[in-house]
Amino acid sequence: MPKRGKRYRDAKSRLSVGDKFPPKDAIKVVKDLSFAKFDETVEVAAKLGVDPRQADQVVRGTVVLPHGTGKDVRVLVIAQGEKEKEAQEAGADYVGVDFLDKIKEGWLEFDVAVATPDLMGKVGPLGRVLGPRGLMPTPKAGTVTFDVGMAVSEIKAGKIEYRVDRTGNVHAPIGKVSFDLEKLSENLEAFMDSIIRARPSSTKGTYLRGVSISSTMGPGVAIDPNLYRRSA
Repeated sequence: MPKRGKRYRDAKSRLSVGDKFPPKDAIKVVKDLSFAKFDETVEVAAKLGVDPRQADQVVRGTVVLPHGTGKDVRVLVIAQGEKEKEAQEAGADYVGVDFLDKIKEGWLEFDVAVATPDLMGKVGPLGRVLGPRGLMPTPKAGTVTFDVGMAVSEIKAGKIEYRVDRTGNVHAPIGKVSFDLEKLSENLEAFMDSIIRARPSSTKGTYLRGVSISSTMGPGVAIDPNLYRRSA
């Protein structure tokens, strides 16, 4: 494990082992402990009591954060005809089937891809390129749809996709350190509500085992998971 820098160690030393905070207090601590010279992203990590190796226990979903992530998301829409115009009017950064050839040549200057169902036959062969990077359009994420205008609007407004990893953790951005406390709190609440609703019916025992938040460069601050278990 790489050695942490002095400013990280100083921030970490201000936390006591075993500390767990209510959500809003944890966010305040993260903001207080941030030290980078850039506007750090605030990220949440949830440890779930699921076995991702079982298909019926894969937790994934989408949620529109009330105040967005603070990131300017570049959206590519693979569409034709009237759907191209619809995507452009909704604010898509790149629109058209021609971008498929650019992707084959190595172009990946976008953060989210949306495609209409009738063109997935052309998008599918690019799965080896897009899939590992999390850029492949999927129906579950709402990025394979004929309603491209709505899809683009939601993504631009702060819609994020999450998926449990092989260790049972889910990670997601919920804003920037520069966001005020209320905005970060409401974004965190929206994300956690979605995670709770996504609980697989086949899960046994404790579903939400741990929650922590951190800034890009800062230490993790634990949230008391019991505060969410009434709904879990």
